[in-house]
Amino acid sequence: MLPNSMNVFQMVLNAGLMVQFVLLLLLIFSIATWAIIFIKWRYTRKAFRESAEFTDFFWKSRNLSDAFAKSKQLRNSPVARIFRIGYMELKRLSQSGAPIAAKRSGSEAGTLGSGFSGIDNVQRALRRAINVEITRMTQMVPFLATTGNTTPFIGLFGTVWGIMNSFHGIGLRGSASLAVVAPGISEALVATAAGLAVAIPAVIAFNHFTFKIRMVESELNSFSADFLNIIERELIRAEGESHEQR
Repeated sequence: MLPNSMNVFQMVLNAGLMVQFVLLLLLIFSIATWAIIFIKWRYTRKAFRESAEFTDFFWKSRNLSDAFAKSKQLRNSPVARIFRIGYMELKRLSQSGAPIAAKRSGSEAGTLGSGFSGIDNVQRALRRAINVEITRMTQMVPFLATTGNTTPFIGLFGTVWGIMNSFHGIGLRGSASLAVVAPGISEALVATAAGLAVAIPAVIAFNHFTFKIRMVESELNSFSADFLNIIERELIRAEGESHEQR
């Protein structure tokens, strides 16, 4: 194992300046890729765990204020964050004295302007919050796709350049024996191997995190719809009680 490692290291040292530059560039891509993988893995793990905890608490809680207090404790949960934004928008409308009513169809709304209700503001706030969360989750993930698409070609460029130098050296020496050709070509192929070694984990990680982001987006949309339904039911119930009192 050690002699093989030393041979690869020796080949890198004996390679041309362009091949060494390509390998250095691939090393930078590799370090950045593994750093992003580690960061996003920790973020998604915490997001899924805390979102599941908050969702479970939300459906068991008796009122929205308890869920709001719980959401402030779960800072890494996208679901808790969009709930806080929706709850704060609803509370702001209540404190401002603006009319908050459940949505009605066009036949029930009457005039053109009466179809607008305060719950539309909550819906827009939730939609903006979901967009912010998806943008936050997708940060740095496109770099993985860029790495997976470009590093094989960068490695191939280093290989082609190294083979060109090898054949140029053969032309100057006037000898084409295997002992002359093999070392230069093997050194050049290290760049292709390095490019693939960087690209493969980047592509796997990109597909993994893209799937996780889609799952979170679906969960956020579902929770947002459920939250709006709860608000509308409460508003309809409150309106019914107020009509009965009259």
